[in-house]
Amino acid sequence: MASASLPTPLGPICVTEEHGAITALDWHDAFLPEDTPLLRRALEQLRAYFAGDLQQFDLPLRIRGTDFQRSVCDAIATIPLGETRSYGDLAKALKVPAQAVGTGCGGNPIPIIIPCHRVLGTHGLGGFSGKGGVETKVWLLRHEGAGGLLI
Repeated sequence: MASASLPTPLGPICVTEEHGAITALDWHDAFLPEDTPLLRRALEQLRAYFAGDLQQFDLPLRIRGTDFQRSVCDAIATIPLGETRSYGDLAKALKVPAQAVGTGCGGNPIPIIIPCHRVLGTHGLGGFSGKGGVETKVWLLRHEGAGGLLI
């Protein structure tokens, strides 16, 4: 596994690549930074995202986990920048309970790139498993222009 990191307004973010696909994103500096074409591309896209210049990530991704986890991540990945969906919306589309979608969102190994922050509860924000929790979710939604629905 190769990883690289960059500073962001949310703190350092580390991206991990394995066998030609991004497999993880987390909030810390890379322990042993590496330089690969895919990691350079991922960091460039993340820089553009935080600068407000990227609408959609275009990276090969690999989700470890069950078929269900992959289906939740696939559904999340279709939510456009600046838009949100509820756990219930995704649950209807996947024909599963909303709580299962919440668990799937919480298990997303590549937040921001797979935008689980765009999934909200029916009567509130819901959670966010990345560093900073709900405050990070609010920052990301405002950054994307979806913050009008937030207090």
